[in-house]
Amino acid sequence: MIHKIGQIMLYVNNQDDAKMFWTEKVGFTVISEQDNGQGMKWIEIAPTAQAETSIVLHNKELIAKMQPELNLQTPSLLLFTENLDALYEDLKSKQVKVGELVAMPTGRVFNFADNEDNYFAVLEKK
Repeated sequence: MIHKIGQIMLYVNNQDDAKMFWTEKVGFTVISEQDNGQGMKWIEIAPTAQAETSIVLHNKELIAKMQPELNLQTPSLLLFTENLDALYEDLKSKQVKVGELVAMPTGRVFNFADNEDNYFAVLEKK
């Protein structure tokens, strides 16, 4: 069961420029910034440190190479769950198109698509 909208994933051409825009011009705060050392950088921003929902700035080019089937022209939602395995199996049993379970620095995640191939992801945070 999904229990809240966790993050909005925004696909940008330049993560550092996007971070500067959102923090310096819009007034958002950097919540977290991580680099896995293999080219994947994760920049999480929000209006305040206490905000329930945040934006993650992703490198559009890198994501397109990793998952060319994704529509990266619009933001996508990152939903949170407390039982990733049960949700994954439930969606699969309903013939929902799901991606592989992947371990990320922040927890395990998988993506799924609706009937129009819009992309969503679900994360079980560590």
